[in-house]
Amino acid sequence: MTISTLSRAICLATIALACSAQVQATSFTSSASSAGSASSGSVSDSLGASSDSSGDDRRVAAGAYRVIDVAQAPAKADTTRMTLRAVAGGPVREFYLDVPNRALAQRAVHKGELVQVSERVYGYEFAYADTRQSFFLALQDDWYRELASRKVTS
Repeated sequence: MTISTLSRAICLATIALACSAQVQATSFTSSASSAGSASSGSVSDSLGASSDSSGDDRRVAAGAYRVIDVAQAPAKADTTRMTLRAVAGGPVREFYLDVPNRALAQRAVHKGELVQVSERVYGYEFAYADTRQSFFLALQDDWYRELASRKVTS
């Protein structure tokens, strides 16, 4: 195993444990991969350009975003879609974020609230702006695939 592979494996394990502690703090019996999927998703499945934005740009800038709409995500059961707009000046940057409802079980996000977005090596971290407590990780697709459960063979 190379240093890069080992470093990535450690980061993935940390993400899975963080998701496990955050989403299922009372359940120690769940597997890391299922816990990880509870409060994480792939960038391609979770982020998209809002109808007011041009193109399907999935790049997000770090910073504060105002929640301008919260609704059921179209064609995604048990998923909330938040439309977020950058608070910082400059060109209006707006996108949507689809989050599994179980990731918001401890605390919902409401229209008008602020969400803090941080860019990470693995993707994006979304947190409540007032507490900096993360509620969702949008993982780059290759990172997300590595969290998937796999059958162990001998």
